[in-house]
Amino acid sequence: MAVPDPTSLSKGKILVVDDDRLVLATVTHGLVQAGFEVIDADNGDDAILLARQHRPDLALLDIRMEGKSGFDVADYLRESLGTPFMFLSAFADAATVARVKELGAVAYLVKPLDIAQIVPTVEAAVAAVRARREREALAPVARPLPVAPATGATPAPLAPASRPVDPLNDPVPLAVGVLMHRYSLPRAEALQRLTRLAQTDGRSLAAQAAALVDAVELLARPGQA
Repeated sequence: MAVPDPTSLSKGKILVVDDDRLVLATVTHGLVQAGFEVIDADNGDDAILLARQHRPDLALLDIRMEGKSGFDVADYLRESLGTPFMFLSAFADAATVARVKELGAVAYLVKPLDIAQIVPTVEAAVAAVRARREREALAPVARPLPVAPATGATPAPLAPASRPVDPLNDPVPLAVGVLMHRYSLPRAEALQRLTRLAQTDGRSLAAQAAALVDAVELLARPGQA
């Protein structure tokens, strides 16, 4: 794993996957020089293991590789980790572009590439991811209801009524609904599946649900060819 200069603050953690060692080394070096922490892999299986271990902010994926393709890796990142991804590929045929859009990639860059083309796209994508996380962290927390006073006590004045809690802020029922629809599961089995995914990835149920819902939202947005 390549890391940036320890005297500088990392701009983000990037997973780079390409079976061409020269391309892998070039992209990795360029991103490290730009201030990113980089995890690299030359095959899809290693990429998935590294993504689960390091939880990158963004993945850069080659498409055609032996074993698991970049599409396979992207599908796992979207469904299981909610990790955004972009593709770096020498192929720009209609079928490839259609699949890229279907998966919901944040960008699609066609080789041959200069690192000067890649870095600004990566910086913009990571900035968008961090902004979304900050918005989620600052989301208002529902206030507890006031406790009823004991008999004979003077009732405390009620605070002004807050806005109703947005049900969309609770990702668990949303994620259960996604799994019910996708796998034709009853509600209880969908919840069990979500719980198993959370245990496997070492997350809380709410965090796993949020990752799944984020992945579905990412897929629903139009891809960028």
